[in-house]
Parts: sequence; structure tokens; C-alpha cells
Amino acid sequence: MPAPSPVARYRCAACGNLTRFDVTVTRRERAFHHYTVGGDLEIEECETLAEHVEEVSCRWCGHGRAVERLDEGSMS
Repeated sequence: MPAPSPVARYRCAACGNLTRFDVTVTRRERAFHHYTVGGDLEIEECETLAEHVEEVSCRWCGHGRAVERLDEGSMS
């Protein structure tokens, strides 16, 4: 199983926002579906096969034109 990817951090260069973003992600996953005798579903062993961030927009400005992804070095 591949190691989980680190969670991305973002910054809006237009307003300085570091905390509120709308992120649209397409994710392909494989999971074990376990149904109880009563018919309730429990999803177990979920594995992310592919993940693609389609769009990131700033909650304060309302657009994504100035949103930058921060690398680990710039977060300290």
C-alpha cells in the first residue's frame, strides 16, 4: 500500500489567507465493503489509488487566481 500523501497547505497571495479554501479533488479509491446481516454498510480498508486536485479557491476572495501551494520549507 502506498504511503499517504501529505496534506497540502495553501496561501492566497491576494489577501494573505492561510486557513480557508475550497478544494475540489477527484479521487479514485478501492475499498472493502462489509454489509452486516441487517444490511448496514461499513467501508473498510480504503486505499487511494489516484488523487488529482482540480481547483483551489480562496474563501475570503472567492477566486483561485492568487492561491499558491506552500512547500514544507515555507510553512515553518
